[in-house]
Amino acid sequence: MGNSMKTIVITSQKGGSGKTTLAAQLSVAAEHAKHGPIVLIDTDPQNTLATWWNTREAETPQFAEVTLRALENKLADLAAAGFAYCFIDTPPALTEQNREVLKLADLVLIPARPSPNDLWSLGATLDLVKKAEAPFAFVLTQAKGNARLTLQTVAALSDYGPVFPAIVHDRVDYAASMTDGRTVIELNPSGAAAAETAALWLSIRKKIDEKTNSSKDEFVKTQRRVKAHA
Repeated sequence: MGNSMKTIVITSQKGGSGKTTLAAQLSVAAEHAKHGPIVLIDTDPQNTLATWWNTREAETPQFAEVTLRALENKLADLAAAGFAYCFIDTPPALTEQNREVLKLADLVLIPARPSPNDLWSLGATLDLVKKAEAPFAFVLTQAKGNARLTLQTVAALSDYGPVFPAIVHDRVDYAASMTDGRTVIELNPSGAAAAETAALWLSIRKKIDEKTNSSKDEFVKTQRRVKAHA
């Protein structure tokens, strides 16, 4: 697969965690930050992300139709076509197909709501992600005004892996924007939801860049070792 495009897979075995909303909002945030071109892929049979995209008036981000069997080749084609980032939405299911998708990720985002039910169900998602050996981080979604519960959830998630500092709160703007193919950045550019979405995207991009740079550093060190022993 081409090295230029980065693939971000959003997954959770818990339904209603906000996967599709996150994919839509972040893809537009990336375009607005001029980090595109961005492409979306929907592997969820419910096709919620595809439905949202089909109601959009804006031409970006773009959308790619693909079967799971052809996904790896399609990602190579999209990279060759010059896309910078690909967001993939997945079904809330423990399947071998999901694991195959996760293996192709440069970063897996696991959305989690600050509720005991969501935390209890994380084990299955983490098992799947770890079996795929994919780098991952948690995104706290649908956080209420209760700061204490939010902090407790962040602390609990931190025991399992990194948590992005930018939190997606439970705001009316998210649902309102999704109904007609838009996002919070387009609906209310100066609102709190737009600000937190933009902040989250910058954190995600930074994490991917750090991973890419550390991989490059490791490659350079390996090359030096090889030359030293030649």
